[in-house]
Amino acid sequence: MRKTYLLLFLASILMSAPSFAQTTNSEEGSLNSGTISSQFDYLHSVSNNFQEYKVVKKTNLDKIQKNITDSLNVYKNQISEIKQELAAQKTQIDQFENRISAAEIEKEAALAEKDNFAVFGMPIHKNSYSNMMWGIVILLGLALIFFLYQYKKSHKVTSETLRTLEETKEEFDQHRKNTLERERKLNRQLVDEMNKRQVRVK
Repeated sequence: MRKTYLLLFLASILMSAPSFAQTTNSEEGSLNSGTISSQFDYLHSVSNNFQEYKVVKKTNLDKIQKNITDSLNVYKNQISEIKQELAAQKTQIDQFENRISAAEIEKEAALAEKDNFAVFGMPIHKNSYSNMMWGIVILLGLALIFFLYQYKKSHKVTSETLRTLEETKEEFDQHRKNTLERERKLNRQLVDEMNKRQVRVK
């Protein structure tokens, strides 16, 4: 009876060996490219079935964990670069706001003076000076609007990147929890099955 079980066991191993090698090569190729979501789908498709569970190879799980970690690091670097750009743009916006405030003060002071006065030793009419100052204010205002638009656009990209990062973290954590739970259940079932076989052999 034991010889019969042993022969059946060896035959099943020999029959499954070629397909296992082929699956390993395709798994490595798939897990080295594509999005995280497609890698999870492929990992699910190539994992072996055991009753209602999926048996995931530890090397594949480690590989996809490394891919997710690398993706998270890329997101973090992108967020850091965006934050630096936002800080630089905010500094420029502050400078433009200060210039606009200074221009407004000079404009108000100019309006209080006589029609004719000297600027840097050169005589200039009040209306001409006022028009020049208003032109400067308008140009600075347009520049401020442009940088505000760039700031909001960069802020939107940062928010979307942070949201994607959080979703990826949650997806990985949930998948890891599910995988660990499946492994624990599978181990318990394997132990129970081995105990049953030992009882039958005795």
